Amino acid sequence: MKNFGKWISNHTKTVLIVTAVLIIPAIFGFINTKINYDILSYLPQNLDSTKGQKVLDDVYSDAATSMLIIEGMPNKDVVKLKEKIKNIEGVENAIWIDDALDISVPKDMLPDDVKKQMFNGDSTMVIIKYNDSVASENTLNAIEKIKSVINKQCFLSGMSAILKDTKDLADKETPFYVILAVIISLVVLLISMESTFVPIIFLISIGIGILFNFGTNIIFGEISYITKALAAVLQLGVTMDYSIFLMHRYEEELTRFENRKQAMAEAIQTTMLSISGSSLTTIAGFLALCAMDLTLGRDIGLVMSKGVVIGVICSVTVLPALILTFDKLIHKYKHKTIIPNFDNLSKVVTTHYKVFIAIFFVLLVPAIYGSNNAKVYYNLDETLPKDMPSIVATNKLKDKFNMMTTHFILVNENVKPYKVKEITKKIEDVKGITSVISYDKLIGPAVPEEFIPKNIREIFKSGGYNLILANSEYKAAKDEENKQIDEIIDIVKSYDKGALVAGEGPLTKDLITTSDRDFKMVSVYSIIAIFLIILIVFKSISVPILLVSAIEFAIFINMGIPYYTGNEIPFVASIVIGTIQLGATVDYAILMTSRFREELRNGYEKHEAILIAVKGSAKSIVTSGLTFFGATGAVAMVSDMSLIRSLCFLISRGALISMAVILLILPSLLLVSEGIINKTSLKWRV
Repeated sequence: MKNFGKWISNHTKTVLIVTAVLIIPAIFGFINTKINYDILSYLPQNLDSTKGQKVLDDVYSDAATSMLIIEGMPNKDVVKLKEKIKNIEGVENAIWIDDALDISVPKDMLPDDVKKQMFNGDSTMVIIKYNDSVASENTLNAIEKIKSVINKQCFLSGMSAILKDTKDLADKETPFYVILAVIISLVVLLISMESTFVPIIFLISIGIGILFNFGTNIIFGEISYITKALAAVLQLGVTMDYSIFLMHRYEEELTRFENRKQAMAEAIQTTMLSISGSSLTTIAGFLALCAMDLTLGRDIGLVMSKGVVIGVICSVTVLPALILTFDKLIHKYKHKTIIPNFDNLSKVVTTHYKVFIAIFFVLLVPAIYGSNNAKVYYNLDETLPKDMPSIVATNKLKDKFNMMTTHFILVNENVKPYKVKEITKKIEDVKGITSVISYDKLIGPAVPEEFIPKNIREIFKSGGYNLILANSEYKAAKDEENKQIDEIIDIVKSYDKGALVAGEGPLTKDLITTSDRDFKMVSVYSIIAIFLIILIVFKSISVPILLVSAIEFAIFINMGIPYYTGNEIPFVASIVIGTIQLGATVDYAILMTSRFREELRNGYEKHEAILIAVKGSAKSIVTSGLTFFGATGAVAMVSDMSLIRSLCFLISRGALISMAVILLILPSLLLVSEGIINKTSLKWRV
């Protein structure tokens, strides 16, 4: 370890040249990493809904379907527009009434079900099918081209249209998130650190680490847009600690060594030892997300844990090289800071520790209750601005055609036609179903099958399946829709045990079930992993209990607040926030506890030891906590995507709550429990 520190200190130019060279492939990897905008695609592949979605994708191309609502357009112009859309690359077909009947036939002569499905007043609906899956690049490109040929009379809805709007908004906002997070972090560092130049060096080093992390994401093939939007901001907040620790240690070593390189070698050695435990807990917290059945957790977990590893490496290689290179500027330009010395805080905590213990127990029960009962939402379109074109179109679909979601029901082709009619009739009677379309119903018994165009027949019969479409007036994720889906599944399974029910509604229903299971599992895994690491680091049974309890208390408060304020949070938040907050802020608890143990070993009595520990670690904790708060809080304030806004708001608030708990509650717990800690730890005071 010492030799490594010496090598870095003596070869700063080599380190910086290698770093500059590695930036080139990192940029290449960053540009060529695909982004997935479809959260539902992360569901387990063994579910009936995802199996059905695969059949729709592979056989029918119905997984990617849009409904184009056209208002006040003459029939002949609708036909012209439809033909233009059919010729767009990526579009398999555009279907309207003229595919089955001559447009000269008056609407009043059409079957009621067909008329209800395709017309409402001066509005009509064209169904657009794509060649590829919902979120594929070809489908999203096709939607872009469709938007270029339609006018203000046209409204494009469907999951692919929503995902395209999500992509456009995320691509526009994500760079702004990073810029804003950097500016806010710079401000926080400038007011909390004496050197004017150090914050810039910190951000350059962390920025290089973020670029390396994004560049190496190419090994995964693709990452989710949520990961892309959050990863840079989270990595900035999480790995800032390591930069602060190294700089503070370097300044300390300069008082002992006249040679700057020697001082830095010592700083690297001690910093690597001190951040090894804290970085492992952070990595463990993120890796716990990989246990989720919803593989979005694995996506976030792998990217962020890799980011922490890269952040640690940059902190002991790139950052020391930058500091030594610009050492004169660092020490030349200094200013006063507004961060206090925390003398008063340490005295208050030491003197009134019983009050803080009482606060801990008084708030614990309501915090747990609120956290367990906070309302979450699963409907993905609720995370997007209401004036977004696809959301406007979705609402028009509801208003004009009483159609909010469509269930795709796949029945084996060997099921007799009369039984298919029975299934259709029973589904029509399910509460909330507005219309049901099947091959036999659409064509009617009077029309011979050989007269039916092949492309129309293949819409419903293909690949060994008979497709039934059921339109619902309910939104995905609502209790009424989930009950409706259960009824439909019971109906079709009674005729065909291998039948599949797919579409946004069934997928979202499975998302709810999967997420609820994931939330419990991830919480347990992250706590166990971090508990074991702290146990090894401190060689103690009681210390990990105290530290995890303190952070979990902060998490309960953070997640419980929405319950008492009546706010709903996105389902992703309920799963990942606890893990992120635990992994990211347990560093503060480790720092405080390590300093307390250090002062006890220096011979101080426990009250004096905690006084010194709070005073000595508070500045680093506050600087790091405020940076984390500022970076994520700024994104929460400006994001138009409520999913990102909610996640960042919870993370930023969690940073402040954890900071307060570690500075006030944890010292009190350590003080009261010191005797027990001594008995349940190896060499606690020695």
